Amino acid sequence: MSRAFESARTHRLVLARHEEERRLRELGHRPVPARRMGGFGNFAAGFSVISVLSGCMTLYGFGLGTGGPAVMLWGWAGAGLLVLCAGLALAEVTSSCPASGALYYVAGRLGGRRWGWYTGWLNLLGLLGAIAGADYGAALFTGAFANLRWGWEPTPGRTMLVFIAILLLHAVLNLFGVRLLGVLNSVSVWWHLGGVALIAGALAVVPDHHRPPSFVFTTFVDDTGWSHPLYVAAVGLLLAQYTLSGHDACAHLAEETAGASVAVARGIVRSIGVSWLAGLVLLAGLTFAIRDYDTTLASPTGVPPAQIMLDGLGRDGASAVLLVVIVAQLLCGAAVVAVAGRMVFAFSRERALPGSSLWRRVGGRTRTPVAAVWLSVSLACVLALPSLYSATAYGAVTAVGVVGFAPAYAIPVLLRLRVGDRFRPGPWQLGRFGRPVGWTAVVWGALATVLFCLPQSSPVTVGTLNYAPVALAAVLVLASVWWYVARRHGGTPASSAYGTERDQAELAEGIV
Repeated sequence: MSRAFESARTHRLVLARHEEERRLRELGHRPVPARRMGGFGNFAAGFSVISVLSGCMTLYGFGLGTGGPAVMLWGWAGAGLLVLCAGLALAEVTSSCPASGALYYVAGRLGGRRWGWYTGWLNLLGLLGAIAGADYGAALFTGAFANLRWGWEPTPGRTMLVFIAILLLHAVLNLFGVRLLGVLNSVSVWWHLGGVALIAGALAVVPDHHRPPSFVFTTFVDDTGWSHPLYVAAVGLLLAQYTLSGHDACAHLAEETAGASVAVARGIVRSIGVSWLAGLVLLAGLTFAIRDYDTTLASPTGVPPAQIMLDGLGRDGASAVLLVVIVAQLLCGAAVVAVAGRMVFAFSRERALPGSSLWRRVGGRTRTPVAAVWLSVSLACVLALPSLYSATAYGAVTAVGVVGFAPAYAIPVLLRLRVGDRFRPGPWQLGRFGRPVGWTAVVWGALATVLFCLPQSSPVTVGTLNYAPVALAAVLVLASVWWYVARRHGGTPASSAYGTERDQAELAEGIV
């Protein structure tokens, strides 16, 4: 009986693989030699990039001053629902075009080359912002740990040096190839879930003081200087929107995922859904355990969650939990660098970036896009440099990620709605809910793009500037200039999915 069952299962897998290859040929691609990743691995990549132990923890202090507990908890619930709608709509579109070009390729097929071109540039901006946000957050928490254990003062200069060291670590890890990164992503899932359970459980049981529900769910705090509650609450949604971004990592792995037409769509939705629930538990656990609000905000560690843990768990307990958080953030950063390097590599094969001939190279026995990885971490470092002179720059760094991701997610969905009945859905689809969910996703994507370009603090000075709109404008200008340069010199931007057969073989051999 068991042999018959195993034989039937193998037969189904072979048929599914043939079907995926047939669909890929219909999209204009030569199928890659191997699909080594299963559905869990695809989900793990998206979940690792989202990383509630990175986004929620590093922006917790931002949330305490930008709306306070009420906005953090209710904003997480509301914004999370909107992000889930965006993920559902994107999953349906991805199911119809399960290619590793992901968002820019889908946009190019549905709307034409220029749509794909700008979508790719925006997606890349989001990924670079995500690298800077994740790795600078890890540097902040590393500084907090050193402060607790050895009294080390986490000055902006020192934090920047730690940040650069983490970037270098992630670049090196990504040069070892697909297998190591696959293991790290799988470990990351359980580490994050276990870490959230540990933190929430310890803060619920160990401290002898907890805030009442009325404080957690109704307290509004405005330290922004704007004095307009609705505006402050809207800006405070950055915590949820930034944290829950990055699920497009699942789509970037489509051609290496078995049963991609369904597995990628499920990976997107599940990574958002599990992160949404885990983040709510984490935020509630931290907020109930706040001992003194002002002391938490002005923590000498530089990280408010570290102060909550210190007050509730003691020095040794807080240090242990901080180590759990730092490892989770390092796993997140490694995953984001992997996805960004892949995006640079794939987009360069379309001659869509200046110096594309360099960024699309792979080298060594691991067939890793070495130049693309180094470009990704270098540009992420540049994005974080204002943190040397601005105490509010980290909020701007995370906003850069959001204003890249939000329109990049919304554009393919908008184009799917625009083509109407001509859209050919894949096996994973929303049916009659496709249009209402799709329009919800598009409206929220447009609103989020505008919202997180707005000033976060008043008065607006060089030290408090939200430079996300500057980064967005620079990317759009550069994309426009390079579009005309590429066309004038015979380029074929965003014209075909993945170029030559040699390029596809290199992708299959070494890029995650």
